[in-house]
Amino acid sequence: MTQEKRPAFESAAVLVEPLAPPPDMRRPMATVFGALLAVLRVIAGVIWLVALAAQWDAILRDELQIDIDDAADVEAANAVLIVILVAGAVYLTIMLALAVLVYFGSNAARVTVMIFGTLSITAAAIDYFAGVEEITIRTTLLTLALDILVMLALSSRAARAYARRPRGRAPRT
Repeated sequence: MTQEKRPAFESAAVLVEPLAPPPDMRRPMATVFGALLAVLRVIAGVIWLVALAAQWDAILRDELQIDIDDAADVEAANAVLIVILVAGAVYLTIMLALAVLVYFGSNAARVTVMIFGTLSITAAAIDYFAGVEEITIRTTLLTLALDILVMLALSSRAARAYARRPRGRAPRT
């Protein structure tokens, strides 16, 4: 069985046509790859949070030019760090749960992961074009590349068909 080659450009009408995959469709590699990349994105986020915590004093001193002399300033700075770490941990936990749901074929999780990826890519682009941050291996290149790859994998026809396949209850015996 050979598949017909798709044209490079397709009309929107063709792209939104409903697919009719069988209910017993096997999990496509695009879905597996997208879920794996989402997990790798979570791991990259954990590494980023750990690096932030390890370099917090240097960030305050060198990049934000905050001179911490008294205990109240140190306590306030540590409270800000804790808020950032907790918010990041909550976000990464949600992303990990979504990655698992994507693996098992949840369309809502697939779309949500793609929305988060779009927001992350857009934020990186705005930061870059505004001159706020450069895209380098040390800063955002790894996470940006993972976000783009997640978007490519989960927006494929196979991943969409798998997530939107009809699921019926198995007959009781």
